[in-house]
Amino acid sequence: MRLSLPKIPTAPFCPSEVQGTVIIPSKANSWQKFLVFAGPGLLISVGYMDPGNWATDIEGGSKFGYSLLSIIFISNAIAILLQALCVRLGMVTGLDLAQACRLKFSLSVNILLWILAEIAIIACDLAEILGSALALNLLFHLPLIWGVFVTGLDLVVVLWLQGKGFRWLEAIVLGLISTIAICFLVEIVFARPDWNAVFQGYLPQPSVLGNSEQLYLAVSILGATVMPHNLYLHSAIVQTRKWQEALPDVKSALHYATLDSTIALIGALFINSAILIVAAATFHFSGNQQVAEIQDAYQLLTPLLGSGLASFLFGLALLASGQSSTFTGTIAGQVVMEGFLNLMIPCWLRRLITRCLAIAPAVIGLSILGEQGVGKLLVFSQVVLSLQLPFAIVPLVLFTGSSQIMGKFANPFWIKGLAWLIAGLIIVVNIWLLAKLLT
Repeated sequence: MRLSLPKIPTAPFCPSEVQGTVIIPSKANSWQKFLVFAGPGLLISVGYMDPGNWATDIEGGSKFGYSLLSIIFISNAIAILLQALCVRLGMVTGLDLAQACRLKFSLSVNILLWILAEIAIIACDLAEILGSALALNLLFHLPLIWGVFVTGLDLVVVLWLQGKGFRWLEAIVLGLISTIAICFLVEIVFARPDWNAVFQGYLPQPSVLGNSEQLYLAVSILGATVMPHNLYLHSAIVQTRKWQEALPDVKSALHYATLDSTIALIGALFINSAILIVAAATFHFSGNQQVAEIQDAYQLLTPLLGSGLASFLFGLALLASGQSSTFTGTIAGQVVMEGFLNLMIPCWLRRLITRCLAIAPAVIGLSILGEQGVGKLLVFSQVVLSLQLPFAIVPLVLFTGSSQIMGKFANPFWIKGLAWLIAGLIIVVNIWLLAKLLT
């Protein structure tokens, strides 16, 4: 039995308005049905390749070569499972994660969860602002402070997209992700890594546990991989597909939607791996193992690889990374506000509020720390995200494992056990990472 919440007024380009707007043709073959289902996974995958991930991947590759590729692989495997649970919750119950929390928890608990989710979205937006501003600085020598304000102009793009439909947004994000992928494909060609060593890097390395600095970076990669707002977002946007007339049952719809997110996250695995591989091949094996900042990597790529195109592509990919995450943050904010508070505001106003709240700490931080403080601010944003993550994962695992909520689609025993194990691991990892960063 599907759970339901009272209907509320809608606002332009917001989750409740676009629900069921992408129709699956009833006479389409399997390949055509998959293509129509494809899209939500792309929007989710951008959170796994944002500027915060760049910082850890570059430092990990420059300091320790290919050995942390295994951590990227494990982190992505965890993300695939958690996002599959989001698909299951959204398609079976017709509720997103925030709505399910409002239905099952008390008002005080929901207010707390809403505040934490909003803080996480602002922290994620902070990383996107810094990444985009840094890219503008590297490519066009625009001062970082000015770059921070220029990133606010993406509000114009959000307004333009309002009348275009959800598939337009997915198409633009696909274009940005493709830009990142192509740039790093060329970077790998320039870097000429040792592919035998690369493949060995995907095997678990005992040395990671024996080196405290390497372990710290490994935990940072794992702790910053799953974005808390992605869990709310995915459970909502997966409902944009109207499949009831084209597919015989929920199980078939779950198959296509889960396949969409899995393939998209495999793409994110490639991009994160490519960043680390380029850093390892270019810096670690050339004696530049001290590279830890994105801007340092940009400056060294040209002299070490012998091509000015390498640095340009790196900056272009960074700009695409920051901008692609911008659009998903807007929708995630709407999902959280609508789900927890039963409150809707225009999409442009929501974007304006979130962006202003993120620009303020970015400007203050850069004024105090200077341009070399970008890395510290990126780390700070990841700490804030790590604090909120357990408060999104635990309800997700709890709801999808409940037969009262999910019926026959409740997680089987082995998935339930694995999901709780992963939730516990991420909680411990994030607590440990937070303690290390604070000390």
